[in-house]
Amino acid sequence: MTPRPLLIACSVLWLAACGGGGGPLGNPTDIQNPEGGTGNGKLSFVYFQKCINPIFLTKISGSGGNNSCAASGCHDNVAGTGGALRLTPSATEVDTTQAAEVLRASDMYKNFYSAQGVTLIGNAAQSRLIEKPLLQGVLHGGGLIFDNPNDPLVQRMRYWIGRPVPQTEDEFSASAASMFTPADPLTGACNTQ
Repeated sequence: MTPRPLLIACSVLWLAACGGGGGPLGNPTDIQNPEGGTGNGKLSFVYFQKCINPIFLTKISGSGGNNSCAASGCHDNVAGTGGALRLTPSATEVDTTQAAEVLRASDMYKNFYSAQGVTLIGNAAQSRLIEKPLLQGVLHGGGLIFDNPNDPLVQRMRYWIGRPVPQTEDEFSASAASMFTPADPLTGACNTQ
């Protein structure tokens, strides 16, 4: 066989292998999500805004104290290279008494939505938002961010992921007030237990 027909034959075989199914180069026939989450619940937006988003803006000691997770080159939504978690570093707090459609159009909500996308709601231990910066069985291009799982910032993320709002309520649920002490998102401190 001459080089050109051999190249064409190899290309056809390669493309066929990309089509999915059970072949070694194809996609798996079944996709299974890890068990243990609550499924279709929602996480609290107000807790995210006050307690989680600031974590992404915190300067990381391993970077010489000059970078944050939301920085350019990391998870910045414009110039970041950090995978699924995309953040708008300039997102400002929004008044959570506004209509849901107004809140959902904000940059803060975009950060919330992105962060929620790398969680397994109700199961913090298997959520990428925690696994990656702790290097727990998964690579993280940014390296080790938190020295241990007991870091207060990790505890905040665990608390948020482990306490979805009631199934019948949306992410703006007033029930999230209990996530603060005193039970007021405006004046309360972020609970972690």
